[in-house]
Amino acid sequence: MANTIEYAEILQRELDKAAVAEATSGWMEVNKDLVKYRGGNEVKIPNVVMDGLADYDRANGFILGAVDLSWQTMAMTQDRGRAFQIDENDVDETGFVLAAASLMGEFQRVHVVPEIDAYRYSTIAQKCMEGTNQAVYSYTPAESTILKTLLEDIAAVQDIVGESVPLIVSISAMVLNILNNSDKLSRRLDVTDFNQGDVTVKVKSLNGIPLRAVPSARMKSKYTFRDGKTEGQKQGGFAAASDAIDINWLITPQNAPIAVSKTDKMRIFDPETNQKARAWGWDYRRYHDLWVTKEKLKTCRANFKQAKPAEEST
Repeated sequence: MANTIEYAEILQRELDKAAVAEATSGWMEVNKDLVKYRGGNEVKIPNVVMDGLADYDRANGFILGAVDLSWQTMAMTQDRGRAFQIDENDVDETGFVLAAASLMGEFQRVHVVPEIDAYRYSTIAQKCMEGTNQAVYSYTPAESTILKTLLEDIAAVQDIVGESVPLIVSISAMVLNILNNSDKLSRRLDVTDFNQGDVTVKVKSLNGIPLRAVPSARMKSKYTFRDGKTEGQKQGGFAAASDAIDINWLITPQNAPIAVSKTDKMRIFDPETNQKARAWGWDYRRYHDLWVTKEKLKTCRANFKQAKPAEEST
């Protein structure tokens, strides 16, 4: 009988690596080293607040400053999964390994990765909408204004963090296309190496700042993540909410978003064990979430195409 535990461990390991490499937001998982993860769906997120400099007193020495290092226990709110089966007459033991790897790779590429991206970008967008001066509304990208507007937003972030802090612009692919298709504007862009997990990809950059192109369907302010049970949601997956607006771009320091994504221990059942059918079966479950601390949120900026939704107005 197949060593299903070994199959599951191999699949789980490869799916986790692929999720980081394939997601346009995979670079956010580099920051997962900033959190404490002990397994399951909980992580501890650090938030650091420190006093600034004070005058040195030659008689009394240094003035003691306060350091507030707090760890917040956060639950990964995105707990998603699906079960799959392949009839035992369709594949033998060897065929199952190949079929499962192929099917799960396609499932992750078509369904899982886009959903993770959409959740992360919309989460950052929502936080910017709730912040103070972190959101710009009602800008329709056009060749005559896009470069000026983008540079102004970058300057607004650099005015807070300085020019030495690495920034990343997550930009709608359709918006980036305006820059790429302009003979005049495209000359301002360079091509640079961008590291994401174990993969290095080529991306456009502006003044040394990477422009990470994101499919426009993943750049909305709000989504409905279907539960798979409710009528109208049985197909699962996600869709833009009815009141969602388009994100032109998000500007963040590279270390601001903290993303964690974990495949829970996969379970594989051979036809003799599977209680539901004479079939190979496996369960896929993924925890994931994204956080931006209060201090880091002040350094982020979102640019939207439409006006601020009425329900978000103050």
